[in-house]
Amino acid sequence: MANDERFERCLTEILRHEGGYVDHPSDPGGATNMGITRKTLARWRKVTPWTGVSKAAVAALTRNEAALIYRANYWNTAKAGSMPSGVDLALFDFAVNSGPDRAVRVLQAALGVAADGEIGPVTLVAVEAADPRRLINALCDRRLSFLQRLTSFAVFGRGWTRRVAEIRAAALTDVKLPSSMQQREIMTMLSGYRTYIVAAFMLVAGLAQVLGVELPALDGGSAGSLILEALAIIFLRKGLKSGAA
Repeated sequence: MANDERFERCLTEILRHEGGYVDHPSDPGGATNMGITRKTLARWRKVTPWTGVSKAAVAALTRNEAALIYRANYWNTAKAGSMPSGVDLALFDFAVNSGPDRAVRVLQAALGVAADGEIGPVTLVAVEAADPRRLINALCDRRLSFLQRLTSFAVFGRGWTRRVAEIRAAALTDVKLPSSMQQREIMTMLSGYRTYIVAAFMLVAGLAQVLGVELPALDGGSAGSLILEALAIIFLRKGLKSGAA
């Protein structure tokens, strides 16, 4: 998916959580609209002092301008566009809530590389080599742990916890595996259980005959022999697996 499409997809998810205009007395950001604080809007518009931007101006903020701010200050700064689908959303939302520097450092810590707050070649190679699902879970786990240590968690903790959970779920849904990889994983899983599946069919057929139900596809064996053969296959496979362990 093109970078612009991913940005729009991720921004839509983030704005769903940010909502519209709010001015909560316990929120240090003060007047906020679509997650953009009064101070952030003032810096974006190069207004000094920041009080030169009124609360009414914050309330009148358009989605288009908010998108420009999100792209420049968070998406681009955290280099979320260089991340795989799913990881980009988890990193982007973390950057929006806690700042790009912290989000990037936490990502780097999860990857086991130097946490310098800069997305460079080393970090990108580590991201490419990582399992995106594990990386998303690690990033969300560390993010929640950080939030739980904040004094304002008592006020906003329930909402933050729900947001991290929903971002995690959305990010995991966005992870895309190549079709060939998916096919290999499915075939590997089925090959591991194929013997048990065959044995289960034989066992069902045997029990069906005991109950007087004839299954034409398996009418070549008696109920007793089908049941015994099924059990033998199951225990034989277990024995082979134990011996190989």
